[in-house]
Amino acid sequence: MVRDTNRHFKFDWITIILFLLLVGFGWLNILSASHTGTTINYFDFSQPFGKQLIFIFLTFGLIILLLAVDAKFYERFSSVIYIISMLSLVGLFLFGKNVNGATSWYAIGGMTIQPSEFAKTATALAVAKYISDLNTNINSFKDQIRTFIIIIIPAVLVLLQNDTGSTIVYGAFFFVLYREGLPKYYLTIGISTLFLSILSLKFGAIITSILALILVVSFHFLSKKKLRVFQSALILIAAFAVSFGVKFFYQSILQPHQQDRISLWLRLEKDPEKLEQMKRTFAYNLNESEKAISSGGFTGRGFLEGTRTTGKFVPEQHTDYIFSTVGEEWGFLGSAFVVVVFVLLLLRILHLAELQKSQFSRVYGYGVASIIFIHFFINIGMVMGLIPTIGIPLPLFSYGGSGLWAFTILIFIFIKLDSNKINEW
Repeated sequence: MVRDTNRHFKFDWITIILFLLLVGFGWLNILSASHTGTTINYFDFSQPFGKQLIFIFLTFGLIILLLAVDAKFYERFSSVIYIISMLSLVGLFLFGKNVNGATSWYAIGGMTIQPSEFAKTATALAVAKYISDLNTNINSFKDQIRTFIIIIIPAVLVLLQNDTGSTIVYGAFFFVLYREGLPKYYLTIGISTLFLSILSLKFGAIITSILALILVVSFHFLSKKKLRVFQSALILIAAFAVSFGVKFFYQSILQPHQQDRISLWLRLEKDPEKLEQMKRTFAYNLNESEKAISSGGFTGRGFLEGTRTTGKFVPEQHTDYIFSTVGEEWGFLGSAFVVVVFVLLLLRILHLAELQKSQFSRVYGYGVASIIFIHFFINIGMVMGLIPTIGIPLPLFSYGGSGLWAFTILIFIFIKLDSNKINEW
C-alpha cells in the first residue's frame, strides 16, 4: 500500500481532542477550587490555577518533543528509561523532600517533581519491551516471575516512600498481563485474596476460614471438574493463611491513619463515640466532598458559584478531590460528561492498541489504558465514598505539574507509536 505522505493528519486526533477536553475542563475546575476573592486575575501565577496554566503551556512543548522523537526510540531505549527512572526513585531516600508524610518529591528551585508519576510510564515501557521479546513466553513461570519483578521494583520503592496510592497503581499491569495470556488462575487468586481479606476484617478470621472450608469442600464434591485432595488442601491452607494473616498485616504493617480509613469504609469500629471522632478526623474531606457533590443536583450551581467550593470546605480540593468541584458546580450533567470523556479515552486507546502491528505497541497501549483506568476508578470512587480514601489524583484533571506531564508522556508516546503503525503501511 502507499505510504501516507500527509504528516499533519497522521496522529490520532480523537485521542488528542479527548486529552485536550480533560486538560481544559480540569483547569476550569482548578480555577474554581483555588481562587480567592470575588475578582479573579487569571494570570495570578502565585495561585494553583495560575501555576497550572504554566504547566499546561509547558505541556504543549513537551507534546511537540514527544511526537518529534522517532517511534523506535521508545522501544530501543525502554530499558535505559526504566533504569534511570528506578535510580530517580532510589535518590529520593537521599535527596527527597517530605510532603504530608511521603518522601516522594525532589525540590528544584521553587517547584517540586514527583518521579513516581513518571516511573509508571517507564514501567509500562519496560513491561512492553520484555513481553514483546521473542524469547519471552508469558505462560512460562520463569518469564512470569521476571515480569513481576519489573513491576514490583518500582512498587516497593514507592511504598517505602510512604506513597500507598501510587503503589496500588502498579496493580494495573495485571490487566496488561492478562490480555497477553497470563493464566486465568492468577485472576482467581487475586479476587479470592481480596474477598477473603475483606471478609476477615469484617467478620473475623475464624468465620472466614469456616466459610472457605465449606466452599472448598462443596466445590470438591459437587463440581463436575473435581479437584485432587492435595489441591483442595493447598487451597484451604492458602485461604486460612490469608484469613489470619490479613489481621496481622492490618494491625502491624499498616499505619494508624490507613487503619482508620479502612475501618471507616468497612464500619469496623463498634464504639459510636470513637466512630464519630474518626469521622471528624479522618473522613472530614470525604464528608465535605459528598456534601459538595450532592448539593450540585442535576445541573449544578454554576461555574464559580459553588458555595462549598468557594467557601473552601473541602481541604486541598484542587488536587485529589477535584471531582467534588465538578459535582457541585456542574452537577450530574457535568459529572457525567467527565466520566464519558474518560470512558471514551480508555475505549479509544484500547481500540488503537488492538490495531497495532507490533506486540510492543499493543502491550504499551494496554499499559496506558490500565494506568489511566486505575487512577480514574480509585479517585472518583474515593471522592464518592465507594472505596477507602486513597491519595491519588484524577488524570489530566487534578492540579500538579508532575501528574500532568507524566500522563502527557504516557499518552503521547502511545500516540507516536500508533502513528508509526500508519507510516509502515
